[in-house]
Amino acid sequence: MSGSFAAVSDAVNDSASESDFPSPDELLPHRAPFLLVDEIVELEPGERCVAHWHLTGDEAFFAGHFPGRPTLPGVLMVEALAQTVGLAAASASSLEGKLALFGGIDKARFRRQVTPGETLRLEATIDRLSARAGRASGTASVEGQTACEASMMFLIADANDLD
Repeated sequence: MSGSFAAVSDAVNDSASESDFPSPDELLPHRAPFLLVDEIVELEPGERCVAHWHLTGDEAFFAGHFPGRPTLPGVLMVEALAQTVGLAAASASSLEGKLALFGGIDKARFRRQVTPGETLRLEATIDRLSARAGRASGTASVEGQTACEASMMFLIADANDLD
């Protein structure tokens, strides 16, 4: 979160369509090639976020995972869910100047492979949030079919302490 938080907050609060949501890179410090969320499609600040990751097949990991049968690594699905949790947390006015850091995974389950050309729908809900930490749950799916489910923990840090 940066000095443009007020503008981001206004965009979130006034949103009526997908194009009105902030770009994920406005809320998260991640950058390519590790920003795994392409767009926010629903956002309830501090509570819930739905985002998309469009997998083109050009991503470098597909070349080695697996040759001849490219498959999205499960660990990247979980990271994408964690980033989606981060979007929900970063949009909360109570966390201005803070950063949600991935703190743990519980009950991760993988239900379906994700391949090049598919769009991963990432849905994350913050179940508990305090000034120091939170818990969230998330589901990654493709065309209504669950690919991954996980419960996650995150820690809240002062963004300035990470510079």
